[in-house]
Amino acid sequence: MNKPIITIPDELFAPAESLSFSGTFLLPELTLGADTYTFEHPLNWNVLVSNTGGSLLVTGIVSGDAVTTCVRCLDPAEYRLEGEVEGYFTIPGSDVELTEEEQEECEPLNEDHTIDLTSLLVAALSLELPQTPLCDDDCKGLCSGCGANYEECTCDKSEVEEDFHENPFAVLKNLKFDDE
Repeated sequence: MNKPIITIPDELFAPAESLSFSGTFLLPELTLGADTYTFEHPLNWNVLVSNTGGSLLVTGIVSGDAVTTCVRCLDPAEYRLEGEVEGYFTIPGSDVELTEEEQEECEPLNEDHTIDLTSLLVAALSLELPQTPLCDDDCKGLCSGCGANYEECTCDKSEVEEDFHENPFAVLKNLKFDDE
């Protein structure tokens, strides 16, 4: 897997300097809660690293196409994701005093002056993932009578809908228990 690692050149250690970096990143899957998102193609990222005097600010965009399972019908649900990347890295040996809040938000820059963007890119994508992934906003889900996709259901929908609206537990009416 190609890691999105950038090396900070010496010119970026001067205050108010900035430089752009871009690339692709292969992320096979991303799990958030019970949902797993897969990425068939590499993600594209583009960041700007700016010296803010005492720290490096990394801002940019990561984008890609994700596929997961629809929570209603279990068919594939596709999403175009575009997340905003943001991170701070303290410059070692800098004589600029950072506030306590800035120190909490910043990670120290590695001794080899590299930044691994993996966690920033994953965090940016995670914020863009839907809480309830659906294949379509109008997805009706699975039929409560036969269990097939509601659009492909062959059972008598009027009977199923009538039972469902009367009592949400009506689908259990034919459940048989063994006598002990």
